[in-house]
Amino acid sequence: MFYWLLKWILIGPLLKLIFRPWADGTENVPEEGAAILASNHMSYSDWLFMPLTIPRRVTFVAKAEYFTTPGIKGWFQKAFFSGAGQVPIDRSSGTAAAGAIATGLRILGTGELFGIYPEGTRSHDGRLYRGKTGIARMALEAKVPVIPIAVIGTDVVAPPGKIFGKYAHPGVRFGKPLDFSRYEGLEDDRFVLRSITDEIMYEIMELSGQEYVDIYAARAKEEAQREAKEAKAEAKADAKAEAQTEAQTKAPAEAPAEAQAEAQAEAQAEEAQDRADAKLAAAQPEALEPEAGDPPSR
Repeated sequence: MFYWLLKWILIGPLLKLIFRPWADGTENVPEEGAAILASNHMSYSDWLFMPLTIPRRVTFVAKAEYFTTPGIKGWFQKAFFSGAGQVPIDRSSGTAAAGAIATGLRILGTGELFGIYPEGTRSHDGRLYRGKTGIARMALEAKVPVIPIAVIGTDVVAPPGKIFGKYAHPGVRFGKPLDFSRYEGLEDDRFVLRSITDEIMYEIMELSGQEYVDIYAARAKEEAQREAKEAKAEAKADAKAEAQTEAQTKAPAEAPAEAQAEAQAEAQAEEAQDRADAKLAAAQPEALEPEAGDPPSR
């Protein structure tokens, strides 16, 4: 109930009024029955705009922490994410990946639409990264079609690391449903799972026009962060070396001026001493010359 309240009354109409999102290929989403909606992941706002463009409810998985935080804040947080079509990952299966698959299968088993981002995390640079094979396993075990989706422009509205970027009209392209029933019974074959996942990612690439990179997004993020850290350290070292070189270049130029000032000070001191000696000499009586016939003094 709260989902429809958010979608049609509280949040949905406001987002549509402000951003005017567009959609293409919505007829590819079945009016009823279970299906997996596989989308690229450009922004945290993807899960807000994509469901707005179709009439059916779309359910995503979310971190369990969003539903277990204690207190009033936790209650509102749980109510919002539940109402927005998100469910906590079932951790009873062990890992987060296994939990997401278990949760997805449960949702698909009720005939609903299940939304998933095969990349596993948001793209940090706008490129499309290698998909994880959990989506292929779900499609085979649940025996449901996969609808490739491309969200476009959400990274402009809400770029990675920012709450809001620039005003834009984000859009969603829905591709034709992909049927993998030919691989039925092969959900434990890792080569089949990889082949299915790659086919899904290819269709998403065709819809989005993104550059495809055949490594996982999480690894790409780590490498980008490492390279940025190394570049920062290198820039800092270069700046320090440049400062040292400048100081060394400046020192010889300043040395003659310092020597000249020192010599001038010494000359002034000697001149002052000469004047003082002359003054002292003028103040003393002159020695008398001995007259002829006078015996020399002893």
